[in-house]
Amino acid sequence: MSGARPGSTASPFKQPKAVFAVAFACVVSFMGIGLVDPILPAISNQLHASPSEVTLLFTSYLVVTAVAMLITNWVSSRIGAKRTLIAGLILIVVFAGLAGASGSLGDIIGFRAGWGVGNALFIATSLAVIVASASGGFAGAIVLYETALGLGIAVGPLLGGTLGEISWRGPFFGVSVLMAIALIATVVLVEPTPKPAQKTSLSAPFKALRHRGLLIMALTALCYNWGFFTILGYAPFPMDLSPIKLGLVFCGWGILVAIFAVFGAPRLQERLGIARTMYANLFVFALIILGIAIWTLDRPVLIVLTIVSGIFCGVNNTVTTQAVMTVSPVERPVASAAYSFVRFIGGGLAPYAAGRLVIAVNIHFPFYLGAGAVLLGIVILSTGHKLLAEAERVQAEDVKAAAAPAA
Repeated sequence: MSGARPGSTASPFKQPKAVFAVAFACVVSFMGIGLVDPILPAISNQLHASPSEVTLLFTSYLVVTAVAMLITNWVSSRIGAKRTLIAGLILIVVFAGLAGASGSLGDIIGFRAGWGVGNALFIATSLAVIVASASGGFAGAIVLYETALGLGIAVGPLLGGTLGEISWRGPFFGVSVLMAIALIATVVLVEPTPKPAQKTSLSAPFKALRHRGLLIMALTALCYNWGFFTILGYAPFPMDLSPIKLGLVFCGWGILVAIFAVFGAPRLQERLGIARTMYANLFVFALIILGIAIWTLDRPVLIVLTIVSGIFCGVNNTVTTQAVMTVSPVERPVASAAYSFVRFIGGGLAPYAAGRLVIAVNIHFPFYLGAGAVLLGIVILSTGHKLLAEAERVQAEDVKAAAAPAA
């Protein structure tokens, strides 16, 4: 047994300034995921739209993000990582601002789609930049990235709820301003990156998915994201709370995501290994969603279970991202794009499907389906058990390599 712990070699707090600039931009970018949660009911009421129609704010954003992931490496390999980051940030600034200035739900949905393109360019490239620049080895870079994700998801609903008390437009303008600050920091602090020696083809992500390990992990993530975004996209409606109270609920959820992504996941992975951590985590997460399905109309139970689900989202995000990046033989940016394409499809379709299923069946059914999807993810994951063992071996070697200079 090695004395080096994964968590001990991955310090998010000792990084170059450029890494923190990108990480800050990541925080703001990930705010966009939970930002609209507290204002979904308000938008539904003020723009006279059904909950099903309002969930398209998630669907347009995430499905377009998923599809745009397929071109991120093609773009980055031609203009370089820094310029791709800047292009993504500019698109987010512009489309978030336009969404705030919109007068109809259709316009907001369209601008959220444009926001999704910028988000894809930024997310895929930012992970590659952080992995390349961060100290503490590959595992430390992933923890830093997941910290940014957790903070963004935690702060997003709180910002959305606070500004949403003033107007549903406020959260969109808020993100536009914050991302403009992140844009300036990226331009100033991130060093120009050389273009890769080889240009990536548009077909590269599809070819990457031919690798069995990457495909298994991506399909597992699709199932997990179906459950995850069923909660994120539809749970606000039966809660029937004010924007600020919804913001506090999902802020609590996001704080648990951040804590368990940074501290919980490495410790569980050290004690249980990748495979057992993922199996156990997905199983308990499915039980949480099942509880939400049963007690959907019991507000206190719904709120508590929603917040607690953040524990399992945080663990899953970190462990799965690390496994994806080590299980495939293709370049990490290409693996990230292919994986993100598949998983965001699940995340994008789930909220809209939930809204339609509530109309067709009842308010409980979408959550039963979400729990079933996560259980299906466990079945899919079990077909790649040997590949998870290999990913664990590779990560152990990375930990040793990162710890070697200090030895």
